[in-house]
Amino acid sequence: MPTMPTSHAPFTAHPIAHVRSPYARRIDAPHQSTVVAGTETGNEAEARIEFVDGLPAEAFADLAGFERIWLIFVFHRSEGWKPQVRPPRGGGKRGVLATRSPHRPSAIGLSAVELVAVEARALRVRGVDLLDGTPILDIKPYVPYADAFPAARAGWIDAIDAAQGRHSAPGPKRPRKPADSGQG
Repeated sequence: MPTMPTSHAPFTAHPIAHVRSPYARRIDAPHQSTVVAGTETGNEAEARIEFVDGLPAEAFADLAGFERIWLIFVFHRSEGWKPQVRPPRGGGKRGVLATRSPHRPSAIGLSAVELVAVEARALRVRGVDLLDGTPILDIKPYVPYADAFPAARAGWIDAIDAAQGRHSAPGPKRPRKPADSGQG
């Protein structure tokens, strides 16, 4: 595993919440929250963001009314990183910072999810690609005028989209099937 430059002091972050999701293993989760082909249900998953004890309810009180939120989280099952990775789309290896790989130098992720409801000590969300137990470091509201850039170029991904179609991103590596009912 590469070493990081030591010119910057390390910093400590603490989770404000944890995800309770239907995805127990990486193989079960979609590669992106809206790409659900190959998942067991084929639907965007619902999950709960459960706040840690001690986080005041006032901190998330005004989230009601936002359709989407950003989750900043830790890839807590990442097993290190490499400067180049092979993404599920894109052929050969790519620089890790030009991909959305969970194996990153700082193991931090960002996901935009649909906010379904604000509850007493939790948020109900839909469209997660996070594993059960994922630590949430921060939450920010999704603001369309500031966060959406539909005409933005997407580097090497634009060429893949042109060749394979815009929605050609794969689901999990091995599609999951519902458990055998034993009847049959």
